[in-house]
Amino acid sequence: MVMFPALFWGGAIAVSHHKCKKWEKYYNQYLEEALLRQSSNDMWKTKHLLQEQADFFGLWSHQIKTPIAALQALFQSAEEDTSYYRQELFRIERYVEMALQFLRFDDMGKDLMLTNCNLESMTRQVVKKYAPQFIHQHLSIELENLQQVVLTDEKWFCFVLEQVLSNAIKYTREGGIRIEACEDADGVELTIVDTGIGIRREDLPRIFEKGYTGYNGRMDKKASGLGLYLCKGICDKLGHGIRIESTEGEGTKVYITCSRHDVSNTDLTKM
Repeated sequence: MVMFPALFWGGAIAVSHHKCKKWEKYYNQYLEEALLRQSSNDMWKTKHLLQEQADFFGLWSHQIKTPIAALQALFQSAEEDTSYYRQELFRIERYVEMALQFLRFDDMGKDLMLTNCNLESMTRQVVKKYAPQFIHQHLSIELENLQQVVLTDEKWFCFVLEQVLSNAIKYTREGGIRIEACEDADGVELTIVDTGIGIRREDLPRIFEKGYTGYNGRMDKKASGLGLYLCKGICDKLGHGIRIESTEGEGTKVYITCSRHDVSNTDLTKM
């Protein structure tokens, strides 16, 4: 008679313990699912916020082009010397263009149109845009052996050329810049050579890193560390190669290699 209650309560405790374990399992599972839902919700909010910021910044970049165009028109009609103001306005345009391309970079695959492009035509187009900079800094420009056709996207390739040429002009105090091309078994290699201040040896391994400005950029205090980062990323997605050789105090050489191999639609969807 005494053992029954003990067995009863022992069984009840065992059952209760089993139920507690079961409920503990359900509770933990519920917590995990709740945390996952919260995490997913937070990720969605973060993604939504970032998209809103990107949309706003993209809109701002387009809107700011209107006053820039108006200023350009005013400068063209002005009688006094406005060369300094033109230089600053040109810089604003370039910064805005870089911002837009940075926003488009992740979805670059949706904005590609690979065609056979004339290398000389693209190079002259970019050089013409920077002609006032060459004149202002008294720099020479040489174009050699550019009668080549390469498979690329003209808009993105010209953006890469602009960034490289902009850096060459920025860090070249005297002398000039030479742009030439040569053919080999793998395709066409475009070389941009300047007589500028060069790049320190310790900076060369990191020049394509996002946000890295190096010694020259820190001295300039206006470098964003995005130009060469975008150049490398764009060239990778276009199937081009890009590398840089430089000697401090002597100048810099930038090599852009354009392969002659065709790019399939499947490759484009992976970009």
